[in-house]
Amino acid sequence: MNSASPLPDKVLLPGSTGLIEVLCDKPEGGPKGVAVITHPHPLLGGTAQHKIPHQLARLLQAMGYVALRPNFRGVGKTAGTHDLGVGEVDDTLAVVHAFAEAIAPARLILVGFSFGAYVQAKVAEKLDKTKHPLSALVLIGTPFGVIGGERAYDTPAVPRDTIVIHGEKDEVVPLARVMDWARPQALPVVVIPGANHFFSGKLIELQATVKSHLEAALMPPVSAR
Repeated sequence: MNSASPLPDKVLLPGSTGLIEVLCDKPEGGPKGVAVITHPHPLLGGTAQHKIPHQLARLLQAMGYVALRPNFRGVGKTAGTHDLGVGEVDDTLAVVHAFAEAIAPARLILVGFSFGAYVQAKVAEKLDKTKHPLSALVLIGTPFGVIGGERAYDTPAVPRDTIVIHGEKDEVVPLARVMDWARPQALPVVVIPGANHFFSGKLIELQATVKSHLEAALMPPVSAR
């Protein structure tokens, strides 16, 4: 891709099973880097236009990042069918590599909500194995174990500086479940009081929480200021 060309609102990228549709939100001026935001479960109505990835994309755009929202397989114009997270991880990695190398500076932020958080945890794991730099990982409403009596998530361990956010009243992924995942990692979990899985009536608090934690995580060391 030519980094000098303005990004369209939507692009179609080649993936392993066909095209991947990506929604793009561009910041004013030169971008600080790339933020890839993934959506909830496609078989339960999740798309890149879901309210949570949409609002997070606007936030990252306002913070100076090119915000990218890929549609998972079988959603929108993305080819293929739901692949239980395996193909979705591959497609997200394809988006990461297509844009992160084209936009300088190549600061990379991964953000995932619900099923998208599971996918991003897997993406981060693969990036770590290849030593690909990752500036920040934000996981919201992260599933772990068996959810809804039928969907099983083997969510991997993540970097110690991962920003994990969960709703106190999450009815899809109970808070106790994400704590069972985080506890062995000594991983802090930010809990938004009263919030359900979809942060109904709590989107402003969610955005503010993501923003404050990202700003803290991306702040240069004192010696570098």
